[in-house]
Amino acid sequence: MAKNVKTISITVEGEKWQNALDNTFKKKRKSVNVDGFRKGSVPKDIYIKKFGIESLYMDSVNDMLDSVYQDALKESDITPVIEPSVDIKEIDDKHVVFEITITGKPEVKLGEYKNLKIKKEKVNVTDKEIADEIEYLRSEFAEVKIKDKDSSIEKGDTAIIDFKGYVNNEELDGGNGTNYPLEIGSNTFIPGFEEALIGMKVDENKTLHLKFPDNYVKDLANKDVDFDVTIREIKTRVLPEIDKDFFEDLGYDKVTNKEELESEVKKVIEKRKETEIDNDYINNILEAASNNMKVELSDEIIHDEIHHMIHQFEEQLKMQGINLKQYCEFTHKTEEDLENDMKSEATKRIKYRYLLEEVCQAEMIDVTDEEALKDAEEMAKNYGITKDELINAFGNMEVLKYDAKMRKTLEFLKDNN
Repeated sequence: MAKNVKTISITVEGEKWQNALDNTFKKKRKSVNVDGFRKGSVPKDIYIKKFGIESLYMDSVNDMLDSVYQDALKESDITPVIEPSVDIKEIDDKHVVFEITITGKPEVKLGEYKNLKIKKEKVNVTDKEIADEIEYLRSEFAEVKIKDKDSSIEKGDTAIIDFKGYVNNEELDGGNGTNYPLEIGSNTFIPGFEEALIGMKVDENKTLHLKFPDNYVKDLANKDVDFDVTIREIKTRVLPEIDKDFFEDLGYDKVTNKEELESEVKKVIEKRKETEIDNDYINNILEAASNNMKVELSDEIIHDEIHHMIHQFEEQLKMQGINLKQYCEFTHKTEEDLENDMKSEATKRIKYRYLLEEVCQAEMIDVTDEEALKDAEEMAKNYGITKDELINAFGNMEVLKYDAKMRKTLEFLKDNN
C-alpha cells in the first residue's frame, strides 16, 4: 500500500456499542406501530422480536461515524485529501468492526520548474481584426426593420414563414410551422431550403423540392422532401453609421471619428489578447513543470476530483435551466461517459495543484493576513460584492490565504521562466 494511504481497523464493542443500539431503538420506536402498544411505547425486546436486532445496526453505525473518523485520523497521522472510505468488516449485537481507509497527499518530487525557456507570444493586432471587431460592434447595435412588400429576401435577412413538409405526398410529422422566423444563412434548415427563399417576396408561395442529407435521422436520411413555403414578412438588420451616436452608444464619448474609434478598439483587442497570451503562457509553464515532476495519483484521488468537476458542471447546467439527467439524454451520454471525458482534465488539475503547493513550500512563499485581506478587497471590487461576502464565499481566512498563496506562486513561476 502507498505511503499516503493507511487503513485503520477500529472495533466498537461492549457498553459503547450497546448505548449506540439503545439510542437508535429510542429513535425508531417513535415511528413504528406494534399491535397492543401505543406508538412510541413498544418495549425493546418486543421491537427486536418483531423487527430484528439487525434493523438497528446501520443507523447506529451512521451515528458513530464522526467519532470513528476522528479516532482513525489520530491513529493514522495522515491529513486526508479526499473523504475517507468506510467498510464494515464485522457487525452483530456484541460489536462492530470499522475499516477506515485514509488517503493523504501522495509524495511529490519536484523537477525543474524555473528557467524552462517557455516562449511567450507578443501581442499583435492586425487591421483586419480591428475592422472585424468594429463590424461586430455594429451588428450588436443593429436595428431590425421590416422590409416593404416590394423588397425581396436577401442573405442575412430574417424571413417570417409558414411551411409544411411532405415525404411521398404524405405530411411530414413535425415538418411544419407558422410565423416561423428563419435567418437566411444560419443553416438552420436542411441544405437548399434557405438558399431557395432568396429573392422571394411577401405573400409569395413556393414549393421547394429538396433531399434530406445522408447524416439526417435514419428514417429520413437521403429521402426526397417537398416544402410548401409562404413568406409572411421580411425583416432586415440595419447597421448603425460610424458616427457620433454610435461612439456614444459604445461609451466612447470623447471619440470624434473613425480613426479614433479604431485606436480605442485596438486597445480593447490588445488587452484581450494579453490576457489570452498570459493564460497560455502560465498553462505552458505548468504543463512543462508538472511533466518534470514525479507523483503517483491513485484512482481514488482522481475520482474525487472528477466528482467535484461533475458537481460544478451540474451547477452550470442549472443556470441554463436543465439538470444532469436531461443533459445526458440530449447528448446520448451516460454519467460514466462524462467521468471518462473528465478524467484527463481532472488529472491535470490535481498535478498543477500539487506542483504549486510544492513550489510554494520550496520557495517559502507566504501571505500575511493583511495581504490576503487586501487581495480580497480587490477581488470583491471586481465581483461587485463586499469583502465579507467574498470571505464567506471562500469559507474562511485559511482558504482565502491558501488561494492567495497559490496565485502568488503562479506569479513567481511567470517571473522565473
